[in-house]
Order: sequence, then C-alpha cells, then structure tokens
Amino acid sequence: MKRQFIFCFILLLIVLPVYADAAVARNVTPGEASSLVDQRKDLYLLDVRTLGEYQQVRLGGAQLIPIGQLIKRLAEVPKDRPVLVYCAVGSRSAQVVNYLARQGYPELYNLKGGIYSWAQKGYPVLQGGP
Repeated sequence: MKRQFIFCFILLLIVLPVYADAAVARNVTPGEASSLVDQRKDLYLLDVRTLGEYQQVRLGGAQLIPIGQLIKRLAEVPKDRPVLVYCAVGSRSAQVVNYLARQGYPELYNLKGGIYSWAQKGYPVLQGGP
C-alpha cells in the first residue's frame, strides 16, 4: 500500500506541472473580441476558413490559414502574441483553439458565433479578394 502511495505521489509530481503550464482558451463574444482588437495591438487574428469564405468577408488584418493546412503551417502562428481565432460560426475555430492550447500557445481566444455573429453585431469587416 505504501508503495502505491509513493508511486501515485511521484506520478502526480510529474504530471501536474504539465497541466499547470497548459494554456487556457477563452470563448469571447463579438463585443469582447472588438475590445481585444482595439486594445491589443499585438493581437494575431487567425481565420481558419477556406479561401473562398475569406474572400467573401473577413476581419481586417486577419491571416488566413485554413483548418486543413494548420498543422503544416503551425510555425506561422506566433506563440509570443495573443491569438484570436475565428471561422464562420465558431466550431472550426474552437477546434483550432483547443489544438493550439495543446501545442503550448499561452493566450488564445475563440470568436463565439464566428464572423457571422461579428458582422451581425455591426462590427467592421472587409469584403472581396485580399
């Protein structure tokens, strides 16, 4: 019994620091995202939709990395800046935010409701090809 306790204690010492350093991703409303865009000049905007969707409507200054290309283009996403990820309605971006958190990105935000919710609230968007 004492051996099991010692084993569990050592295992906790190994595992807990990993979870302590894990990033926490936040879902943000369009209003909160707008404040981030205004206040955080170092904010990296990541659009994970397709090129066609990006050309229709996007946030100014956003970088396009479609979700299917993210793993091979991961080095393009800076780890030393906060990252706001968005898609059309928020589900693809939620997947990406969770993935980035597991990769050690420390400050991540998912635009809840995606760009459709952002635009519906009247926040500025760009339309047409980049």
